[in-house]
Amino acid sequence: MVDLSGSSGQSGRTGPVTGSFITRGYTAGFVLVTSLFFLWAIANNFNDILIRQFQKALDLTRAQAGLIQFAFYLAYFLMALPAGFLMKRFGYRAGILAGLTLYACGALLFFPAAMVREYSVFLAALFVLASGAAFLETAANPYIVAFGDPGRASQRLNLAQAFNGFGGVLAPILGGLFIFSGVEHSHDTLKTMTAAEVLAFRVSEARMVQVPYLVLAAVVITLALAIAFVKLPKVSQSDHASGDIAAPGKTNLLGAVIAQFFYVGAQVGIWSFFVDFVKEMTPQFSEKQAAFMLSASLALFMIGRFIGTALMTRISPTRMLLVYALFNIGLCLAVTVSPGIVAVIALGLTSFFMSIMFPTIFATGIKGLGPKTSIGASYIIMAIIGGAVFPPAMGWLGQTTGHLQYAFVLPVVCFAVIAIYARKAGVPSGSIDEVSEAGQ
Repeated sequence: MVDLSGSSGQSGRTGPVTGSFITRGYTAGFVLVTSLFFLWAIANNFNDILIRQFQKALDLTRAQAGLIQFAFYLAYFLMALPAGFLMKRFGYRAGILAGLTLYACGALLFFPAAMVREYSVFLAALFVLASGAAFLETAANPYIVAFGDPGRASQRLNLAQAFNGFGGVLAPILGGLFIFSGVEHSHDTLKTMTAAEVLAFRVSEARMVQVPYLVLAAVVITLALAIAFVKLPKVSQSDHASGDIAAPGKTNLLGAVIAQFFYVGAQVGIWSFFVDFVKEMTPQFSEKQAAFMLSASLALFMIGRFIGTALMTRISPTRMLLVYALFNIGLCLAVTVSPGIVAVIALGLTSFFMSIMFPTIFATGIKGLGPKTSIGASYIIMAIIGGAVFPPAMGWLGQTTGHLQYAFVLPVVCFAVIAIYARKAGVPSGSIDEVSEAGQ
């Protein structure tokens, strides 16, 4: 029986782990399941490109474009528990296949959505796609544990997380190359064009999403066929009975749910408006160049995760969480008051200091829950609804004030909440095992 809490059960060991990294016969399955981490990162980070693209194609305000993230993360909130119930009843393979099916259907819906050019249809497509991603994320994080020696679970998870980070870096590059057309008309230019010319421009921009999402659907369908037939380990989940959360972990769990809500809100809000912010502060850069800058920022996020994991062998995770939250408070304040490229650099650096936040909050939140770990983890995963709340609020604030800079006051508030949580959580010791859960 495999422990699905994310801990190896050997965090106090002093000698090297000699067990198998991947159990013989499961290498192909491990590779396929690990690819899921890459897949949902592509979906998540394509949204940051869509926010800018839909403003052009559908003539949306920033507040309206922020609804992209609302629809996406609302699906995560609503589908986390159904995904868990399905996997409990039918197993992890069924959960993964259901997720891939929903993902592919959502991607395919982008084609008719672009034809009719209705924002509500795009939002429906995103909701379906995100529902699939929610199934995949709920399944893949714990399932990675089952592929080898439990004592090396954190190594397998960190490897999978690396592919998640790689997907985050690659998505803005792909979006910049294949979704952004390179045609950019200012509001003044659009006013000088005829109604027919403006319509032709918006229709062309809307259809730019069709081919990338058709290709994405084809990749997902191919992966689903492979997973349907590959050899995968069987996992017993009987040790995760439902019930009330144990009292010793309740305080940390509640705090973690709140902190995760604000963290995901800050992360999604910052990345959602990154391209818009670059264009506002440094108009000499094109949309494609702004997308590549976002990719560089996400590379810092990936690097920060590796560095943070290494540092946690010496420094308490909650202490690092506090320090990183304080750094991001300072950086976001700098974003709101600094000129041009200085503000852009400050915003880009926030990704490095966000890198450890999701897994650290997750790990401290489930600490001490014992057999109730899975239900506690579900609550923390559902807290990513913060990603649905903050982008529209930031878009509204930027639109109301006339300056997107001022919208980054909201991430300041988010990181302040995280700093308070880190200060109160008080986990005295850190290890790689404590922060092996991730996926965002």
